Amino acid sequence: MTDSTTGTRAGRDLRSDRPQRVGSFRYIVATDEWEWSDAVARMHGYEPGTVNPTTELVLSHKHPEDLQQITEVLNIQRTTGKPFSSRHRIVDVAGNIKQVVVVGDQLLDDTGAVIGTSGFYIDLTETYAEDIRENVDEAISALAESRAIIEQAKGVLMVVYGISADHAFEILTWRSQETNTKLRALAQRIVDVVTGGAGPKISDSSRNEFDHFLMTMDRTISRDDRPASRA
Repeated sequence: MTDSTTGTRAGRDLRSDRPQRVGSFRYIVATDEWEWSDAVARMHGYEPGTVNPTTELVLSHKHPEDLQQITEVLNIQRTTGKPFSSRHRIVDVAGNIKQVVVVGDQLLDDTGAVIGTSGFYIDLTETYAEDIRENVDEAISALAESRAIIEQAKGVLMVVYGISADHAFEILTWRSQETNTKLRALAQRIVDVVTGGAGPKISDSSRNEFDHFLMTMDRTISRDDRPASRA
């Protein structure tokens, strides 16, 4: 596993001129197996190839005041598979405290099932903090943007086929695999076609029905879901 392969688009988009301050990781839930790039190993004070990271080892390097927070983040990721980002402190082998940002995205197998997480560490310690903060924001923003596009494409499929969000994601994943196209690129194409007016046309009767629904839907909404009236 090299520093240039993070398993996320955001990780790959980071500048490559600071290889020792940006490193990748991967975690597989079923086997409780971790992989660190050389840079991440060095952040923790190890020479590359001298240690096989485990959950116990990973948590042992978290700052005591941040340990509970990171344990909860890891437990949530294990049970839900949701992407995450965290800014916290680690303590390396020599006892040095380092500020890091960790961003994790879903790790999928060949069938599209979530099997863990992959992502990257960024060391924000000392003079590197200001210099790299812009890249941190860009990386997290890129991850959020990618998720937003996929959610929009899912919404299109849900409306068109009258299916659930999970089924819509399964269709996107299937088409991504069948066409050997990145999931985000496929989702972006769907959104572009629909919003650009180049896709299948909605009939006037269907549009009129939706117009009526839009203008009268408040009548079917519970009072509990309305804001409190102003005095």
